[in-house]
Amino acid sequence: MAEQPLHEHTLGNGLRVVVCEDHVVPLAAVNIWYGVGSRHERAGRTGLAHLFEHLMFQGSANVAEGEHAALLESAGAAFNASTSFERTNYYETVPVSHLELALWLEADRMGTLPAALTQANLDNQRDVVKNERRQRYDNQPYGTAFERLCALTFPERHPYAHTPIGSMEDLDATTLDDCADFFATWYAPGNAVLSVVGDVDPEKTIAAVERYFGGIPTGPEKPPARSGELGPLTGVREELLDEDVPSPAYFAMFTLPTDGGDDVEAAELAVEILGGGSGSRLYDRMVRRDEIATEVWAGVTRLASGPSLAIVDAVGPEPDKIAAVLDEELERFAAEGPDADETARATAQAERGFLEQTETVTGLANALSQNATQFDDPARVFTAPGRAAAVTADAIKEMAGRWLGPGARTALTYGGAS
Repeated sequence: MAEQPLHEHTLGNGLRVVVCEDHVVPLAAVNIWYGVGSRHERAGRTGLAHLFEHLMFQGSANVAEGEHAALLESAGAAFNASTSFERTNYYETVPVSHLELALWLEADRMGTLPAALTQANLDNQRDVVKNERRQRYDNQPYGTAFERLCALTFPERHPYAHTPIGSMEDLDATTLDDCADFFATWYAPGNAVLSVVGDVDPEKTIAAVERYFGGIPTGPEKPPARSGELGPLTGVREELLDEDVPSPAYFAMFTLPTDGGDDVEAAELAVEILGGGSGSRLYDRMVRRDEIATEVWAGVTRLASGPSLAIVDAVGPEPDKIAAVLDEELERFAAEGPDADETARATAQAERGFLEQTETVTGLANALSQNATQFDDPARVFTAPGRAAAVTADAIKEMAGRWLGPGARTALTYGGAS
């Protein structure tokens, strides 16, 4: 993807604005990243960042309960939000004629949300989040695997030891005062990046942002985030689970380099070659040849303030055999590295993934916000394919040997012998 001109501006209150013109279709994507996620939560209040994502749709000083969504729907907008370890983002894609509506709605909740925070709203959205946890995690086969692996991988109370969904107990304990304090601490203009991509005039768009957001107070200086550093994993820490699942399975987690440097590019390509789909080494060995698994998958969660994470999951009747074969394949890969075809395929897959993420105004706006928030460089998004293409087979081999060795992981075994 060729680099596109970006128009950047920072308001007096600290809000960073990135605008990119794309006149292919008459749409505008508005995307705002707040630099707060589950890693910023304090002990006893896990899940608050995600709960707050829900509360942000419950109205503000000039928007009644339920009206935020109703106004966007009436404008023909697509909109949503999400929470991760490191950020919370809100986004809407609207016909360009409704761009100012989207900006006004985002500005009103950034500036005045506490006016609409009520006990009834808190209780209602707490129940929504608890039900989401039941449906997506607690009552799904293997649904808590990622959460359990994080708890195994990171020390207790480490900022990445718990996942954004939070615990039922902490959600129940959250008060209105907790919510008001959380908003005042993290939902300030200086902790946000607003990206607008689409059929827009950059100067007029920045002027509109100034008009709607410029009067929002700067807010207090945000507290320093706790360190996300983690030393190398040593040995295999395993938890055996006796749960009602369709089949025994084996899940493993490895730490990888922090996002932002060249090392993570090579490490992610190594994971792709090992377990990224039906053409991968682990799939070929476990499913096709040895027939010890019915499905195998591996993927990476990139983190910018702590170690990135690689996960391998394999479903099959004998998890102990899966673990043994995993060790064999990791050792062989670290010793031999990838061949030329594997390197080329993994690189092509990385480029394809980038193009899929940024081919729409919605995806590009999100990528700009991400790179501005995490790396202080929104234009970095355009160099992603080149960074992947520059990775050599030797670099992939070196990363595999350093981070994906057979004796450095945490693991879950669902049923079967171990």
